[in-house]
Amino acid sequence: MAYDLITMGRIGVDLYPLQTGVPLPQVETFGKFLGGSATNVAVAAARLGRRTAVITRTGDDPFGRYLHEALRGFGVDDRWVTPVPGLPTPVTFCEVFPPDDFPLYFYRQPKAPDLEIDAHELDLDAIHEAGIFWVTGTGLSEEPSRTATLAALAHRAKSGTTVFDLDWRPMFWQDPAAARPFYQEALRHTTVAVGNLDEVEVATGVREPRKAAQALLDAGVEIAVVKQGPKGVLAVNNKGESAEVPPLPVNVLNGLGAGDAFGGSLCHGLLEGWDLEKIMRHANAAGAIVASRLECSSAMPTPDEVQAALTAGAVL
Repeated sequence: MAYDLITMGRIGVDLYPLQTGVPLPQVETFGKFLGGSATNVAVAAARLGRRTAVITRTGDDPFGRYLHEALRGFGVDDRWVTPVPGLPTPVTFCEVFPPDDFPLYFYRQPKAPDLEIDAHELDLDAIHEAGIFWVTGTGLSEEPSRTATLAALAHRAKSGTTVFDLDWRPMFWQDPAAARPFYQEALRHTTVAVGNLDEVEVATGVREPRKAAQALLDAGVEIAVVKQGPKGVLAVNNKGESAEVPPLPVNVLNGLGAGDAFGGSLCHGLLEGWDLEKIMRHANAAGAIVASRLECSSAMPTPDEVQAALTAGAVL
């Protein structure tokens, strides 16, 4: 049986402070959570009832074993999560200064195991058969993950829906200026591109939302999704249809997982065959719910929670 969604990319342990508005040196207690954007997207879609799996790698250590347990607890298939001897499982810290300041501190040295995904180890048949296949910009930042990501995309050859999360993290690139050609190559093989203004500019050289969306369509995708922060989200497809949806009102506690909740909901809506506006409204609501909570993976909303926020017109 094919998966509804297979994601490929980052995984790690999020250690988030249990005190808000406190600088990291003064934080006394932390919560431990499953993290990593591609992984969180798989969790978010699983919470919405989808059969999901993630392709990634961990360290061969206790944190790596914790991540397997957490994935299974969330209903995400972990069969393609493998250990890399000699590399530690990544850990990410953050500071929480609501409503809009959430500095991240990535500990991915000497190299993150999820960048050791190898093309020869991929289950290409499963990737080809999945309803949606999701890859990230971080997966292009180093070898062998870069070759594995592009090989998976080329093999899938736009069968079904293939989503490229532009996911721009310049600190993961040895030469950030060299990223665009790899982004352009990935766009050739994908049907949906999603990113914020910084990310679409990296991918296309264009920052104005509608022009950037058109540049993504010109690069070969069928649907371009441009997140505009307080202005909401713009979605445009190659049929000339568009939807621009404002954010859902919410008292933000921690905005870090909102984009991953958005991504899981985006996949759910695409699988359901909804129109652009319905997909964007549902995804905005899912993201807003997670922004109202401290954690990321365990904060992903259920269908009833998303519907309640849509009905109320806000996250209450």
